[in-house]
Amino acid sequence: MQIATTPSEEEVIAKAKVLLEALPYIQQFKDSIFVVKYGGSFMDDPDPEVRNRVAEDIVFLAAVGIHVVVVHGGGKAISASMEKAGIKPVFINGLRFTDKETVSIVEETLNKSVNLDICELVQAKLGRPLGMAGQTLFCCTKLEKDAEGNPVDLGFVGQVKSVESRLIKRAISQGYTPIISPIGSDEDDNLYNINADVAAAHVACHLRARRLVYMTDVPGLLRDPEDYDSIISTLPASEVDSLKQEGIIGKGMLPKVDSAIKALQEGVHRVHFVHGRLPHSILLEIFTDKGVGTEIVH
Repeated sequence: MQIATTPSEEEVIAKAKVLLEALPYIQQFKDSIFVVKYGGSFMDDPDPEVRNRVAEDIVFLAAVGIHVVVVHGGGKAISASMEKAGIKPVFINGLRFTDKETVSIVEETLNKSVNLDICELVQAKLGRPLGMAGQTLFCCTKLEKDAEGNPVDLGFVGQVKSVESRLIKRAISQGYTPIISPIGSDEDDNLYNINADVAAAHVACHLRARRLVYMTDVPGLLRDPEDYDSIISTLPASEVDSLKQEGIIGKGMLPKVDSAIKALQEGVHRVHFVHGRLPHSILLEIFTDKGVGTEIVH
């Protein structure tokens, strides 16, 4: 027979300390807007608990009065859908080439599969998600230059020109957590695939978000990519260029960091990078004194 045990006094006090440490942050951020870029390899993890924990974090933020807006990616899901259709994914300098047929697959995968899955996870935790197709929010033109300003032709890959932020604000005012796909459209109703990191930054800028949180496959910005203990906890925006020149910021982090700097310049208070696989990394970063990821500040 299993004997029920009660927590020790020390365990009870430790739990209370955690709650009290979070209290000033909860008070400070109540009624603020947080934009969460939901992406990384955890999205495809066969263990559903990984995604469930992220959903719990999102619902927790909403429960303490923070208005959460989620912008999601879905690169691996898109590649899988393309392979099922007999189309081989093509990448140019790490960026997906998207022709007319591919953009239809991208739209269907993001809006009808990935977005729906995230909504169901949040709803299962008693949140109030509202799936929003990106083409109703993002006005785009064709992307013609890469991050370095070099001419590039990636087909139907878009550059965000404007965001229909009033629709997002209306959803927030009605008590929903918007879940947004990175798809845009132009004046002729052509669809465009958008880099989800960039899309999240544009949403954060237009909403004047208090925080922009990127979920990644690493603990944050690392001075040594092979050493997770080399994490940079706080990074002033003024030091970003020197880290790029040293090669510390490169590859997949470039669009995230460039988007972060743009967001800071346009009114977002701080930008965070957290590990998507670390249990409750969003809560640990936002509601504890030390945090667990990297924050970029003015």
